[in-house]
Formats: sequence, structure tokens, C-alpha cells
Amino acid sequence: MKPLIIGIAGGTGSGKSTVAKRIAEALPASVAFIDMDAYYRNFAHLTLDERRKVNWDHPDAFDMDLMVTHLDQLGARVPIDKPIYDFVRHLRAEESKTVAPADVIVVDGILLFVDERVRDRCDVKVFVDTDADERLIRRIRRDMKVRGRPLEEILTQYLTTVQPMHLQFVEPSKRYADLIVPRGGHNKVAIDLIIATIVRQLQEQPT
Repeated sequence: MKPLIIGIAGGTGSGKSTVAKRIAEALPASVAFIDMDAYYRNFAHLTLDERRKVNWDHPDAFDMDLMVTHLDQLGARVPIDKPIYDFVRHLRAEESKTVAPADVIVVDGILLFVDERVRDRCDVKVFVDTDADERLIRRIRRDMKVRGRPLEEILTQYLTTVQPMHLQFVEPSKRYADLIVPRGGHNKVAIDLIIATIVRQLQEQPT
């Protein structure tokens, strides 16, 4: 049986990971996770100061060729070695993480639906839509706690790249979604509808 690929897109801090987790917990099938953030290009030739100035919210910052290859491998039930990205140093780590094939592949990322090749590989496309103020607050908390970044750096990045790229790329990609989830991971009704849709598609899959 070919795995179902579920794409979950949305702005930074929208609650994509929460939605993905709740979907995975409710599915009567094995689930593998792929995060688009793992596929940032490796700018090892740049200094740390130069890497901090890279526009990480532009589609060109991602190695989409590798991500598409990995999706195809998982779709053929072949394991992959997913990159690990170090957000403190802005570098791809030397080690990788093996991801085994599963019945359902859940992929999340802010720019997931911008690339046509990725869209075409997603059997179900979900866009998590959350208020901009709430997304910013969540990003500040995450980047300070998890990624060790100072507040001034977070706000500068948000104003110079995150917000403009959201308006230019992320928000317009919402039109490609099959389902839109307002209020992020708190919308139980929408998440239940997504789960029901995935379960139905799993049942309709040829064995």
C-alpha cells in the first residue's frame, strides 16, 4: 500500500506541529514525520554573522530537491536519512536521523505548498491559520527558549524577513489547501474532520 502523505503548512508559530501531533495520535496507522525546517540549505561557507543575515523564510533557503527525493523514497517505502539542522549555529549537523517508512507521512513547513512538486506529492493539504499576533508571541517564546536567540535578533528577523515572506509566499499558498484550520491546534472540530478524511482515504487505499 502506498503511504498517504499529509502536508501541513502555515505561518511560523501557527500551531502546525500541534495539529500534526494530534492527527498522528488519532490515526489507526503507523506515522512518520518530516519537518521542512530540517531541509535548510547548508551555508557552511558563510561566517556565523553572515548566516544570521540569510533570509531563512525565502523558498531559496530550502533544499527542495532533497526533500522531494526523500518524499519519493518514503512513498516507495524506502527509509531515509533526514538532515538535522542546528538553529543556534545556522548549520546542518553532521549527523542525520533515519526515518522508517510508514502508512502515513506527515510533512509540515511554512513554505510547504509553495513548491509545486511537494504539493503534487501531498494527498491531503492542510493550512493552519492563526492570528499574526499570536504567531509572533509563540515565535518569540520558542526562539528564546529552544534556539537561544536574544529578543532583539528575533524581532529584527521577524520585521525584515519573516513577516514580508509570510505575506509574499506563505499566505498566498493557502489557496492550495484542501482544508484550512482556523485557530491552530485548538480547533478540535477542524482537526477531527481532517482525521476523518485521512481515515477514509486509508480505508479506500488498495491493499
